[in-house]
Amino acid sequence: MRNWQLGRGLGLALAVILVLVGAAAVRSQTPEPVVLARTGEFCVDDAACFNRYHPDIPPAATAEPGQTIVFGTRDAFDSAFGPGSTPEDVVAADLSLVHPMTGPVYIDGAKRGDVVAVTVQDVEPDPYGYTVIAPGFGFLRDLFPDPYIANWSLDRTAAVSAEIPQVKIPFAPFTGSMGVLPGEPELETFLARETQLGEVGGIALAPEPTGALPADICGPEGSDKARCIRTIPPRENGGNMDVKQMQVGTTILFPCFIDGCGLFVGDVHYAQGDGEVSGTAIEMGATVTVTTAIREGLGTQVKSPQFEGGDQLKALAPESFYATTGIPIKQAGEIPPYHTYLNSEVIEPLSNLSEDLTLAARNALIDLVDYLVANHGLTREQAYVVASVAADLRIGQLVDVPNYLVSAVLPLTIFEEPAASRSGVEVAAGVTP
Repeated sequence: MRNWQLGRGLGLALAVILVLVGAAAVRSQTPEPVVLARTGEFCVDDAACFNRYHPDIPPAATAEPGQTIVFGTRDAFDSAFGPGSTPEDVVAADLSLVHPMTGPVYIDGAKRGDVVAVTVQDVEPDPYGYTVIAPGFGFLRDLFPDPYIANWSLDRTAAVSAEIPQVKIPFAPFTGSMGVLPGEPELETFLARETQLGEVGGIALAPEPTGALPADICGPEGSDKARCIRTIPPRENGGNMDVKQMQVGTTILFPCFIDGCGLFVGDVHYAQGDGEVSGTAIEMGATVTVTTAIREGLGTQVKSPQFEGGDQLKALAPESFYATTGIPIKQAGEIPPYHTYLNSEVIEPLSNLSEDLTLAARNALIDLVDYLVANHGLTREQAYVVASVAADLRIGQLVDVPNYLVSAVLPLTIFEEPAASRSGVEVAAGVTP
């Protein structure tokens, strides 16, 4: 009996040893994370930071598929603002520095024509963030010509601001910008179509060498300064997509246009409403952790970014809400700012446009701003900022011609106010906090 017990004990001990040895072997085979930590105060001080797109930007690091990559990212305006910033600082900000990106990372084994699948594992916020209204920028730029800034204090629970003390915005982080470098054919396509748009009066940002990084390629003395494209618009390579649904747990698919793909991350948002209507979300620096996988040859199917996930988007649904709607109507004699480049004599005298989502969204948003001012005691600038960081513009329908419909959906749980202070509209509708 004792011999049997002794043998059984030795067997169990040996099994435990084998398990521990096996676990150690697995750990030894798992590569350490690739970490691109921020260095220096600004993008220009950091070898792993750039703010233009070009195929020749060299990799800052190499990662194996499946290897954890940690990106130390900078905010969209490259540290132009801090907790004491004022509207005057917004006017003084250098827009040629928007947006600093961290990377690029060479994904070993990925080839042009493949797809890199990037899964967001975590977003750690910096303690400070901001939302600005910049003159000449934003969806309602004609109605909000003056600069404004809300400075936010951030943690992994909620954002609060002394400039808008009535609200608390829940933590819902995502990468405003993520993507891969374009190849030469894509670069030529982007330049050609955006140049053509600019020539007819459309808004298209031409290459700007001032403040451009990397300076040796894109700066004033750079080797290809006239072909380094801005990071402002999203394109087939991803970039500044500003899709709030690209939350932690989501996998984003990017077509690879160069070998190694050239993965980058930046412009991280603490929270944002669908539309980012003031031009900014709650902008912040952050530490973003991702993993990657290569889907060979899938580039023939995935020609622009796509994304997939599970039930993580349920957390974005409001517990209670108030919504406005908009259809494409306007005052006769008015040309909305989005249509002026078309030089259309037909649009101006009309009071109803046909199948126009932009005008419908504008009207829903204006009504939401008016609602916030009338019912929650906000200034118009505060209301515009709240809409930008918390309200979702949603397409209702695209078939009921001529009036497509857009809703602006506002979560009411962001307001830190007693039930007695709720609006008559909400009380009549039976809305509870």
